Formats: sequence, C-alpha cells, structure tokens
Amino acid sequence: MNGGSVKTPGISNERQGQLLRAVFAILLEHPDGLPGREVLRQMQERFPPTEYEAGFHKTNQKDNRGAIATRWWTVDCVKAGWMEKPASGWKITDEGRRAYETYTDPREFAREANRQMYVWRAEQSGDDAEVGSGTAAGDGESAPTEVAVVASAAIETASEDAWSEIQAYLAQMDPYSFQDLVAALLRAMGYHVSWVAPPGPDRGLDILAFTDPLGTSGPRIKVQVKRQQQKVTAEGVRAFLATLGPQDVGLFVCTGGFSSDAEREGRYQESRRVSLVDLEHLVELWVAYIDKVADPSLLPLKPIWFLALPPVQD
Repeated sequence: MNGGSVKTPGISNERQGQLLRAVFAILLEHPDGLPGREVLRQMQERFPPTEYEAGFHKTNQKDNRGAIATRWWTVDCVKAGWMEKPASGWKITDEGRRAYETYTDPREFAREANRQMYVWRAEQSGDDAEVGSGTAAGDGESAPTEVAVVASAAIETASEDAWSEIQAYLAQMDPYSFQDLVAALLRAMGYHVSWVAPPGPDRGLDILAFTDPLGTSGPRIKVQVKRQQQKVTAEGVRAFLATLGPQDVGLFVCTGGFSSDAEREGRYQESRRVSLVDLEHLVELWVAYIDKVADPSLLPLKPIWFLALPPVQD
C-alpha cells in the first residue's frame, strides 16, 4: 500500500485519528504483535462503524469501508516508523509508543503521521524541499482512486490470509517432517547436511551441516529445530550455546519465535556464533530458495498475481 492523503467521504479527519489511535491502543496491549484483521476487528468493537464505514466497496465484499480506509491510513504510520506491518502481524515500535503518548489529539496524531510520511517520501526521492505541517486524510493535494485503495487492501489481506494458512500447515506438521524441511532448505542454500537426528532424544542437536561435502573447511553448523508455539527464552538459547564448540556455528529454528531476552542473548554473543530463525524468516528463506529445494512439497507454495497500482503522484 502506498499511503498518503486520502479524501474519504463519510469519514472525518477527527474520526481518522480516533481509529488510528484505537489501532495503537490495541497494539500497545499486544507488544508481540497481532494479525491485522484481528486489530481491525477489535478496533471496530471499540469504535463501532458508522453507517458509511459499515458499507462495502463494490469490488470488495469482504472488508468494510472503515477497515479498508484504516489499512490505508496506517501506511503513513509505517513510513513514520511508528509501526510495522508484516503479514505475520502488526507491531508498534518504540517511536510509535512515543507518538501515541505525545499526540493525544486524534487530528494531531493523524496529521503528524501524514507529515512524517511526506518526510520519508522526500528522503526517498532526494527532494530537499521543506515539508510542511502535513495533512490528514481529506486535506491532501491529491488522492488515490478508490480502485487503488481497495486493490492495496486486497493485497494486504491476501498476504495475511496466506500467512495464516502457512502457519496452520506448519503447526500441524509432524516434528520430524518439519526437521526434514529445515534440512532440505539448508541443502537448497548450498550447505552439505551430514546428519539429521532420528526419532528419539536429540540432546539439543537435530541437524549437522558443513560448507563442503567432506566437512574439511569452514565451520561445523549445528542446528536445533523446535516446532512449537511458545517463544524460546534466553535460558533456551544459552542451553543451545552450551552445545557449540569454538569452531561451531549455531542455527536455532523455532516456529514460535524468540523472546526479546533470547534475541539479545544471541545478538551480543562474543565467543559463540548463533543465528536465531523464527517462522517468518524461515518462510522467507524457503520462498527465496524454493526453486532449488529437492522436495518443495514439504511446504508447497504457489505465487498468485494481484493488481498493484503505482504510487500516487502528488
């Protein structure tokens, strides 16, 4: 979605700010993120849609006007650095927390997000022109067409729905099949997998791989794979680090992700090298290397084309 000012008949600037701040209030309650569709559902529970907002565009009978408009407006917040919107779930940033506390007036909140978006756009284009006070929806110099807004929302919701299906598919996968999936990905990336743990106690090690066929050069890669919903804690990362020798590189894959403490534990290691791979990163790697995977049916994905209109020109 491209973002920018949107003239939305039936939704005032004040209302835009109220809905955006509701989104932020919900995300503040869920620091680990929440699927976009769920955020919008809760938003409309707190601020029931008006008659106009409850209606539907003729090309989209799935998401009402209020949800579609809010999706578009949140792009300003992304460009402002206030929030992130991966398909796996929307998240508020530290900058977003500060903005929520600073700009308590709904109109001011929306205007500042829009102003920050124009700052971002100017930086991307190399335009040194001074950016003014910004404009909230309804005040813009130019507005995207309804088709552009609805098409952008369709891409975003389709990505979220696809991600939910991928999550569900991997969640029900047998743990050893998931282990095989990780091994297949490593092979596709050019690593030489020498051992995959058979069923039974793994003692913290699931896969061994090397950078050459004989394992005579480069580090030995030790992999631990966990297919679980819970986040790995710092203690879990430290336990894995204890299995690594001086010349080893650790790869910790967990579908549930890692706590912030666990991420810091891995990030600031001085004596051991370790990479933490959550589900989102794993799927990104799978997509990047799927053409080289020997058995892509382990996670069968298929690209689908959507209409993606060019950015709005001011």
